[in-house]
Amino acid sequence: MSGLSSSYRAPRYTPQRGAVGRLMARESPLRRMDWVLVLAAIALSAIGSLLVWSATRSRYEINHGDPQYFLYRHLINLLIGIGLCTAVVLLGHHRLRTAAPFLYGLAVLGVLSVLSPLGSTVNGAHSWIVLGGGFSVQPSEFCKIAIILGMATLLSARVDAGERPVPDGRSIVQALALAAVPIGVILMMPDLGSTMVMVVIILGVLMASGAPRRWLFGLIAVGGAGAYAVVQLHLLKQYQIARFAAFADPSLDPAGVGYNTAQARIAIGSGGLLGKGLFHGTQTTGQFVPEQQTDFVFTVAGEELGFVGAGLIILLLGVILWRACKIAREAGDLYSTIVAAGVVAWFGFQGFENIGMTLGIMPVAGIPLPFVSYGGSSMFAIWVGIGLLQSVKMQRAIAA
Repeated sequence: MSGLSSSYRAPRYTPQRGAVGRLMARESPLRRMDWVLVLAAIALSAIGSLLVWSATRSRYEINHGDPQYFLYRHLINLLIGIGLCTAVVLLGHHRLRTAAPFLYGLAVLGVLSVLSPLGSTVNGAHSWIVLGGGFSVQPSEFCKIAIILGMATLLSARVDAGERPVPDGRSIVQALALAAVPIGVILMMPDLGSTMVMVVIILGVLMASGAPRRWLFGLIAVGGAGAYAVVQLHLLKQYQIARFAAFADPSLDPAGVGYNTAQARIAIGSGGLLGKGLFHGTQTTGQFVPEQQTDFVFTVAGEELGFVGAGLIILLLGVILWRACKIAREAGDLYSTIVAAGVVAWFGFQGFENIGMTLGIMPVAGIPLPFVSYGGSSMFAIWVGIGLLQSVKMQRAIAA
């Protein structure tokens, strides 16, 4: 009995974790998320909701007499976007890698359908499909995601397999051909704003892949030649030519083609340091700036929230780009690096172009401000991009 008792050890008591304990455990997915990125995106979306509400609450001719009409729809779009982000995180960007051909096919089919009788023209751009009930979709937004995933798959295949240190010429040509198809269709609409974003995405993806510089310089040269050919062949619509003319000469026809940018600068400049207060902007309530809830939403921030509020929007965008760059830099494989870098190029240029056109330093191109502007397609695509970033971050945390 003494021998038995001396060798006996009581079972070690392991306390059972509660729900909160399991969520906060080291191996929990919540601990692996980049919460700075998530909170910055949510804060930016919350500010956007207020700005959309302010820009539309008095516009009874478009909101069916309900001051909250656009606010409710914007919040629904935001919730759907966050849901899509969650789905992407749960699936993982590596699973989407196998589905990339299917997603690419859907995206191309979507932009092709715009050129069919299903397509509709909004603000001069024939790039929409009206679904009915006040809902519409812009398929070109989802082409940005398809291009990122498709090019990342092609450029990283042989590198991640250990066959080559950098993508070879064949892989680069295939990736560029993949991107050229939806861009060619989008140019036929024409939608120059989305085309500009996609070209920058392509450059960002190639840089992140380690492709030789001659490909980058060659692509820039081809892009310049293509832009010259578009102008010479008169492929641009008259309103697009007028926008570039107004950008080159801000004093040109301030009551016509230069009206938007002139009123945008007046609205932003009148806000001063702290702004006139939410819902109290005279330019906003007077509806002097067109498309204030979408393309020119930054003017609402400048007038009603002032330099401080507008600066906060730029700061939050900067935080998102900073975390996205960190995720891309620390990714564990080339595919993940390219995916994250593509999202960085997308968010960075689209934000710069939108804010730049309201300030008069970039041409008006009809590009929404990420997380802020009203619009379901843009909101859905942007939050899918956040989901891709989170997936790369969490996959790296697991590998570490």
